[in-house]
Formats: sequence, C-alpha cells, structure tokens
Amino acid sequence: MLPITVPETEEFNSETNEFTVVPAVSLQLEHSLISMSKWEAKWKKSFMSSRDLTVNELIDYVRCMTINKITDPSVYTRLTQANVEEVRRYIDDPMTATTIREDGARGGRNRIITTEQIYGWMVGYGIPFDPCEKWHLNRLMMLIRVCSIQQSGGNRKMSRREQAAWQTAQNAKRRARTGSRG
Repeated sequence: MLPITVPETEEFNSETNEFTVVPAVSLQLEHSLISMSKWEAKWKKSFMSSRDLTVNELIDYVRCMTINKITDPSVYTRLTQANVEEVRRYIDDPMTATTIREDGARGGRNRIITTEQIYGWMVGYGIPFDPCEKWHLNRLMMLIRVCSIQQSGGNRKMSRREQAAWQTAQNAKRRARTGSRG
C-alpha cells in the first residue's frame, strides 16, 4: 500500500470573491489486479501494455487504486507532480526479492496482457483470488512466473551455442582435475 498526501491548496471562489483553503487529503493506494480491472473496464484497453498514459488515464488509475473512502473527487485533479512521480515509482517497484534469469527469453515484450489473462493464469496455477488479487501487481506477476517455471520443471533445452559452451567448460574442469592437457 502507498500512502500519499495531496497538499492543501487555496482556491478562489468567483461567486463570493474569496479565497478558500482546501485541506490536505490522505490517499491510500494499492496497485493491484482489482484496481487494474476497474481501470481496464472503463478505458477498454490493457493497462500493462499502455506505454504512455494520458494525464486523464493516469489520474483515473490513481482513482482506481484508492482504497480509502474519498468524498471529494476533485482531490485527483489536485495531485502534484511529486504525487504522480511517487505513484509511478510505486507501480514500477518489483515488491519482491525473487529474480528470474532472462536467458533465452523469447519474444513476449510486445504481448498484450489483460486482467482476464491474469485471472486465467491464477485459475490455471491454483492461485487464490483472495488475497492475491489485492497484492501489488508486480508481486502477483512474479508469483505467476514462478508457478510457470515450476510447472514446466524449470528446464528448457539449451541452444547449440549453450551446449558447446557447457561442454567446453566441463572438459576444462576435467583437465584441471586430472592434470591432463587434452
């Protein structure tokens, strides 16, 4: 969860010709499958595949991420650049210590992933919706990748180049162990 504070501001009321102070508001945000589902239902496109979100799309995603009750929807128009940057960093944070080596990764960079596909993977791997759909999305995606690797046995065929390099390394180890030259 990411707590952010939208600072207080002064706004001019043209009807009364007075300045009024709009108090600061605390938002509690969660980048999760649920928030992404809400956003995709409205915008009818994949959130994960959208490279450059418009300002309106990003502000609306912050609204979808909000888990505390907000009575004044204008708070989202008062987000500062610092608030937006903090949200972007939070979305990009992997939220896990798990890493997966990307050797031999094939394509997939331009693949469009929707929330329905993620829910499908969760069903396929037996990942419970509750509580996982409320997790930070990057953590959930890492769990799905780990399940995929475990289900496939973690083994993939080596390319000819990888096989040759492995054989060369094995021969060098044997020569070093036996003191042989070849």
